Amino acid sequence: MASGNNPENNMFQFDNFGSIQAEPTDHYYLNSNNSDTAKKCLNKHNTLSTIMKEWKILSKNLPDSIYVRVYESRIDLLRAAILGPAGTPYHDGIFFFDILLPYDYPKQPPTVYYHSHGYHINPNLYKTGYVCLSLINTWSGEKNEMWTKKSTLLQILVSIQGLVLNDRPYFNEPGFGDLRNSTDSEWINRSIRYNEESFLLSCKTMLHVIRNPPQNFEGLVVGHFRDRAASILAAIKDYQEGRALIGQFPNTNEGESSFEVSPKFKADLMSLHSDFENALSDLNSVANNMNISAESVVEELPRGSSSTTNSAINNNSKESTESVVKKELPIKSSSISNNSKTNKKGFLGKLVSKFGKCYSSIN
Repeated sequence: MASGNNPENNMFQFDNFGSIQAEPTDHYYLNSNNSDTAKKCLNKHNTLSTIMKEWKILSKNLPDSIYVRVYESRIDLLRAAILGPAGTPYHDGIFFFDILLPYDYPKQPPTVYYHSHGYHINPNLYKTGYVCLSLINTWSGEKNEMWTKKSTLLQILVSIQGLVLNDRPYFNEPGFGDLRNSTDSEWINRSIRYNEESFLLSCKTMLHVIRNPPQNFEGLVVGHFRDRAASILAAIKDYQEGRALIGQFPNTNEGESSFEVSPKFKADLMSLHSDFENALSDLNSVANNMNISAESVVEELPRGSSSTTNSAINNNSKESTESVVKKELPIKSSSISNNSKTNKKGFLGKLVSKFGKCYSSIN
């Protein structure tokens, strides 16, 4: 179990679920639930028991591409990092969400804040941090898509990854869902242009995260981008030269440019490639400061080439949870694969001494 606010410094040892002793000072909801009424309600046995049950579900069922930290001093706060799925304009990105459990949880749904850094990368994720999702009652939906007392945090996280961060987010816009499978060239081209803009903004989000990783996730950020550096730069190069559409990296045309690229988009990608080279090269010094044993990042990156190793490509973040979605949600999603990861057994058992009967009641 992690403790304090010290970063967990190695991605390969960065568990999908972990407990931190003290809440992060950069959490969006740090000053929420501070009233006497809220504190009293959060300390009720039923509320504590429900939250402990949520922690247990997360500790055993999170997919490999979602990471969550909870806070022993503030059990109403959580922070989640979601890796962008492969095959989407969000591939290789890390997207952070701060979560607040209301004092009458689970009667009311959690409140979720997206760290946008000022970029509107998706119709459901606003620049203000607002998350538009029926499961948290911030958007309309069928009765079985709305929050109930039986809903879980896991459902929210896999919904964001699989249904929001999808391969054609343009059709997340209200009223456009029925056009997703349209063969009309106008709608296809609109979706392609939207994917281009989403990829650019996703990359800018990545750059911000690299330079300013959220508390307690520094090791994940450094490890992830150190491992994905070559693939990110190769993808940018492929898109710039028209060898692949956004989200369809790696290309299958072996050097053949077959997609039209606008001069503006090409210029934007050239600028991004340079920015990423600079940012990723800094990961060595960051890793050294964090005592992470890191090999050189930029020295081994492809220059002017889209080639990269199969292992680097196949380790992309499409390790989500079709199995979890099918089990937890009344929806289908073809963009979510069936990998899930179980963390170390007995982790939550360490919390028994702190939460006593509340945890014992859910075992």
